[in-house]
Amino acid sequence: MNEPQKKTEVEDNVVDLQPEKQIDLTAPVAVGQDLSDPSLYLNRELTWLAFNRRVLHEALDPRNPLLERVKFFAIFASNLDEFFMKRIGGLKLQEATGFRKPTVDGRTPTEQLKACWETVRKIEAERDAALPKLLSELEQHGIHIVSYNDLTPAERERIRGHYMENVFPLITPQVVDSAHPFPFISNLSLNILVSLQSHDSEEPNLARIKVPVGVGVPRLMEVDGYRFVPLEEVISNNLDLLFPEVIINDSELFFVARNASAEKEESGANDLMAMIESELRDRRIAPIVRMVINQGMNEERKGQLAAELGLNIETDVFETTTLMAQRNLFELASLNIPELHDTTHIPATHHRLQDPQRSIFYTIRETGSMLLQHPYESFTKSMVRFLDEAAHDSKVRAIKMTLYRTDEETRIIDLLIDAARNGKQVAVVVELKAKFDEAANIRWSERMEQAGIHVTYGVVGLKTHSKVLLVVRQDYSGLRRYVHIGTGNYHGGTARIYTDLGLLTCDDEIGNDVSELFNYLTTGYTPKRNYKQILPAPKHLKRALLAKISREIENHSLEMPGLIQMKTNALEDPDIVKALYEASIAGVKVELIVRDTCRLRPGVPGLSENITVISVVGRFLEHSRIFFFRNGGADEYLIGSADLMTRNLESRVEVVTPIRKKALKKELRLILDTLLEDNRNAWDMQPDGSYIQRQPETEDDFSSQLKLAEYAATRLKSKRHKKLLRGMGLRKRN
Repeated sequence: MNEPQKKTEVEDNVVDLQPEKQIDLTAPVAVGQDLSDPSLYLNRELTWLAFNRRVLHEALDPRNPLLERVKFFAIFASNLDEFFMKRIGGLKLQEATGFRKPTVDGRTPTEQLKACWETVRKIEAERDAALPKLLSELEQHGIHIVSYNDLTPAERERIRGHYMENVFPLITPQVVDSAHPFPFISNLSLNILVSLQSHDSEEPNLARIKVPVGVGVPRLMEVDGYRFVPLEEVISNNLDLLFPEVIINDSELFFVARNASAEKEESGANDLMAMIESELRDRRIAPIVRMVINQGMNEERKGQLAAELGLNIETDVFETTTLMAQRNLFELASLNIPELHDTTHIPATHHRLQDPQRSIFYTIRETGSMLLQHPYESFTKSMVRFLDEAAHDSKVRAIKMTLYRTDEETRIIDLLIDAARNGKQVAVVVELKAKFDEAANIRWSERMEQAGIHVTYGVVGLKTHSKVLLVVRQDYSGLRRYVHIGTGNYHGGTARIYTDLGLLTCDDEIGNDVSELFNYLTTGYTPKRNYKQILPAPKHLKRALLAKISREIENHSLEMPGLIQMKTNALEDPDIVKALYEASIAGVKVELIVRDTCRLRPGVPGLSENITVISVVGRFLEHSRIFFFRNGGADEYLIGSADLMTRNLESRVEVVTPIRKKALKKELRLILDTLLEDNRNAWDMQPDGSYIQRQPETEDDFSSQLKLAEYAATRLKSKRHKKLLRGMGLRKRN
């Protein structure tokens, strides 16, 4: 693997993520040091914020097309909103209930909040400095976000008329006075605070206007061509329509995010749907955890607003000098200007699924298991086709599926309903507590139940996060199980932008294991279940991973050096981190590809000098999970739904499956090597938790994601692809 490059100018601004108790990262860790020492672990929240900063870097990187950079600004803002709603909200609840137990890195909830607030302010200052520069670059291509005051009189008149017809009827101004208490402020809402008074009054009143974005009204109102004016400016400059014959003193903007982390305790499966619906109602009125205002807001109104919303003005109120609620920049990023976007990505059809007339069941049975790679290979022409054929094949007897997230466009629910109407036994385990998809999942559940599908909600106390689909078919030799086990949701939208893997197989042992899994999910009973291949959480997976790490230590030798490679979204579980430290101390090489949260400190002498961590941030969101163990030369590969987080390993139902077919192992080897060798979108993690982005050695050094898209296309040209795989033997890293 290439050595880390020097820090770029942007990289020099990485925030310090070291815990309160620091260690000398250049001095060897003492032999026998307690591996539970808090100084050896990084903070979960701060390392996630470091990831979101890498997302922001994509918005700043001039190598990305302009509108793709706008998209990354929107993603950064959306990520940060969710961070406050879930993570900051959770920490605030802990603090309010008096929870004082420190995390593995030694921080109390109060200390974590303080560090997060400080870090966010630093990152947002960088964003505020960068966005005006990007908007200036867009202007060179004829794309303008203009101020209402910069419009000509004729343009203002036209915009006012459009506003009166299309937006004005949606607005409900709310005055605050002795007869009208301060109104409820909805989550993620952009609001205008107006100071006004009647001609016969000396005291001003306040009024709140919610900017009605998200009800079919765009945030950016088109003036002409690619010139836009923010809707809040249109409203603010036409307040006479809402408040006729009064004096308008001033108007200012504010944006809020509410706590979304509160979850009720399950009392039983029968009450689960009612509990979730209640929780959704509560979330709408949950405490506000963050308010964003424009810099320079009137201090008196700022204080009054913070007091009304129950916020600490020093910690919970954030100021910005630029456009607020930047998640709405997705509107700008969606402009159809091809030269300002990435080249259109067209997923390949899997090389063994080229013939749409040939039964996918015949293909799996006759040529063996296949590995699907999304978004490089089409989700619609593989997984949706698999379920479509199952729903309409007269020989299919039953379909069982876990459902964490899906979408309307993918037609998953429609196909399951078709299957039930066609006389198949259909059972679906729906996770009602999938964060921010609860309402949709309740709606899907009700539709499926009305169609006669057997819907259950998993095991009380555990989230069902696994991605498993089982089809039972009457083949010529009897009933046969066809199985899909994936790393991503059955969601066509995310399948176009998330990198995920899926195994399609009719392996008897995996089929038997998955049947056992569904019996557990639909009954909740936990007798000893003899899984022969799959590793489900919470009972088996963590124990198995720790055992495999321990085995790698035992097998390590000069003749056969140990090697562990893991690709995951997050590495948070302290037991896994500790085991990897022990492997490194024993001399085992550990190569980690961790997208966001990472508690482990790589490259510390005497502790983790044999561990490297990279994060790949690019056009697609890295989402697949791959685990590799050299295993004394008997290479072992696994894929599945679980991240290396305590919640995934101990309080969720996850499924990881081995990949045993030699050809599929080669495919996974190709993926891992390509990611590890990325010099375009990879960042090397440093011992202090900061990251340094690698720099391409040549202009032709493309990102791993572009290379994997190309590899998927070459699978259609089998000779070329076989030659490629032959050249991708396991690299010697020791």
